[in-house]
Amino acid sequence: MGKTSLILQMTNMSEESDNNLNVSSGATRKRDDYLEVPEYFMAVAFLSAQRSKDPSSQVGACIVNQENKIVGIGYNGMPNGCDDDLLPWSRSADDRLNTKYPYVCHAELNAIMNKNSADVKGCTMYVALFPCNECAKLIIQAGLKEVVYLSDKYHDKPEMVASRRLLSMAGVQFRQFKPKSSEIVIDFNSINHRGNAGLHQ
Repeated sequence: MGKTSLILQMTNMSEESDNNLNVSSGATRKRDDYLEVPEYFMAVAFLSAQRSKDPSSQVGACIVNQENKIVGIGYNGMPNGCDDDLLPWSRSADDRLNTKYPYVCHAELNAIMNKNSADVKGCTMYVALFPCNECAKLIIQAGLKEVVYLSDKYHDKPEMVASRRLLSMAGVQFRQFKPKSSEIVIDFNSINHRGNAGLHQ
């Protein structure tokens, strides 16, 4: 039998907690171990990152409107119509043209371009990494109001310094997400063994 669980690992957490499932077919009160809104949308960003073919960096982004509805999802990858088997995926080479950097579209760009609404003005973006300066420009021009990121591991790079400067000047808020747990497990078999008494939800 193939793999039936997907574990989304989120690092940079401030604390860890046990999210043990206490499932009973006779439960009379709601679950207290459900995903809260920020966890859910960051998990969606991490899940979409699994679509990336980049061997070294898999980044996802999720855009949410004021009603907490998803209006855009993206992950890093080569542009549409470009054969990603012919373009380089290397991080370093003697010639920059032989690296991925001149070609790859970042998750933030793809999430904005993949929007399913007229615009994303006033929306919030959840993204695994703090956005670079080029993505910050797109975020500002698209009218997003907030960026929620998990990792800021490139904090001191010039691109990130410029990004923070641009976002601050444009009034775009940014804050770091602090997950309650280091991972979220998606068990595809859980629907078969949890206490579901009826045919419907």
